[in-house]
Amino acid sequence: MSENLFLVLRSWVLAELAVLLPGLPEEVLRKVELTPTRDAAHGDMASNAAMVAAKPAGKNPREIAATLSEALSKREGIAKAEPAGPGFVNITLETGLLQRQLPVILAAEQKYGQSPALRGPINVEYVSANPTGPLHVGHCRGAVVGDALANLLSKAGYDVTKEYYINDAGAQVIALARSVYVRYLEALGRSPDAYIATVNGGMQYGGAYLLPVGAALAEAHGDNFVDEPEDSWLDLFRDFAVEKMLELIREDLAALGVRHDVFISERAMVEAGGVETAIDDLEEKGLIYRGVLEPPKGKTPDDWEPREQMLFRSTAFGDDVDRPVQKSDGSWTYFANDIANHADKMSRGFGEMINVWGADHGGYVRRVVAAVKALSGNGEARLDVVLCQIVRVMKDGEPVRMSKRAGTFVELRDLLEEVGPDAVRFLMLMRKSDAQMEFDLNAAVAQTRENPVFYVQYAHARCRSVLRAAAQVDAGAALDSLNAPEELALIRRLISWPRLVEQAAEAREPHRVAFFLYELAGDFHALWNAGRENATLRFLQEDKPAETAARVALVAATALVLRSGLAVLGVTPVEEMR
Repeated sequence: MSENLFLVLRSWVLAELAVLLPGLPEEVLRKVELTPTRDAAHGDMASNAAMVAAKPAGKNPREIAATLSEALSKREGIAKAEPAGPGFVNITLETGLLQRQLPVILAAEQKYGQSPALRGPINVEYVSANPTGPLHVGHCRGAVVGDALANLLSKAGYDVTKEYYINDAGAQVIALARSVYVRYLEALGRSPDAYIATVNGGMQYGGAYLLPVGAALAEAHGDNFVDEPEDSWLDLFRDFAVEKMLELIREDLAALGVRHDVFISERAMVEAGGVETAIDDLEEKGLIYRGVLEPPKGKTPDDWEPREQMLFRSTAFGDDVDRPVQKSDGSWTYFANDIANHADKMSRGFGEMINVWGADHGGYVRRVVAAVKALSGNGEARLDVVLCQIVRVMKDGEPVRMSKRAGTFVELRDLLEEVGPDAVRFLMLMRKSDAQMEFDLNAAVAQTRENPVFYVQYAHARCRSVLRAAAQVDAGAALDSLNAPEELALIRRLISWPRLVEQAAEAREPHRVAFFLYELAGDFHALWNAGRENATLRFLQEDKPAETAARVALVAATALVLRSGLAVLGVTPVEEMR
């Protein structure tokens, strides 16, 4: 039997539907779903099959539901099937079918929930912070969401590439080079005031993290560049500073447990002619023209000019207005570089792509999605964008505003030193990514149910304590004694894991895994507490070896699913609480 019991039941529903209403179109059958019921009184699963089939079959959905329920009730493993509401079919499974899922979980071990489907390559680009300093808390959320999403997609059968796009071609890295030049002068004992006065916008990156970068340049080059024109040192300082900032970023990411497969340089792509190649491709498709855009309402974007520009017909692919790709001075817009970035991904064989961006890029999504559609030609390429809202770090009821080293923001490494990577990763996923969140440092270390990471880790530690005491797990144990409501509730939660993996991956929502683990931990803790009040529900009973073997199998299956879910989140399960 398949690990995914929901897929098994769906195949049963489709088989009975084919007998009842032969010849239904495939596009109708694809809409048939099996979902967990919200109320145990309505059974274990519910299907929308009758409502989906009603219109194409020209029949009343409630009549279809009644006939379908009667047919399903005759299947072995189904205790009863009943029509409900406007045409749902509520299905209650036999206890024996639920019990028989435990050996399936134990045999699969931590791979339980791994999709057997091979879904092909997918590129997940995340973090991609400007290489101008260490990572801050805002980057942290995108890093965690992107990494967990990549793990989730891998669990769902995708061949995942984790990518970091280095934004090293814009004005930010020029500003970085100038800020490093200031630190270089300071390291030589020279006053930078006269130079700073010549820089438009002044010293943009004033954090202490640039002090060792300036000192290293002073040691390597002495006073060779003092009072020299920018063009004599700018490229050298920029390249050296970007390299050092990327080292900082990699260190921060490694401390968080994030490791990318690929780092792609925007500047290298631009210098290799990637922008020209991508724009030429769109021009050959008739999607590039010269024109003057109407002035936008509200805030004027950086790439709008009241003169003729080279434009991309993004409105042909769902965007609000056509977008500039080249300015009147001949330089490419940032959007043109982004088009080239996605063209490069597609040239590497990625038909599916995901970008994890900050919420401030929300207005940018439609134009990039439009560009991907245009580049693919046949429309088969898919780009999804996951937006991450801001995070406020709180301690003792007050916001934590900055770190000592950065000066203007809370560094990721400060957060990791305070609560550790496991707490950071789990708690960052306890809200949907597009919802603002407060990260409470006090709550992150509290040993209470209100701290989700503690609550889930405690459940795993309790499982491991039972398994150490039991010494062995009998995968072939008789399981018919597992019929208490708390035991069956736990089994029902366990068997929903493969379905949740599929659903969360398709929705691009890794926070669903964190929610699932919290609920699973709650079910296990409820059974543990029930054993305190009712001795017959205790896991280990010397005078009842058969019941003990069954409950140890249930505990082992719970531990496996907890570890499977924590692996998706990138959180290390603990063996015991200290």
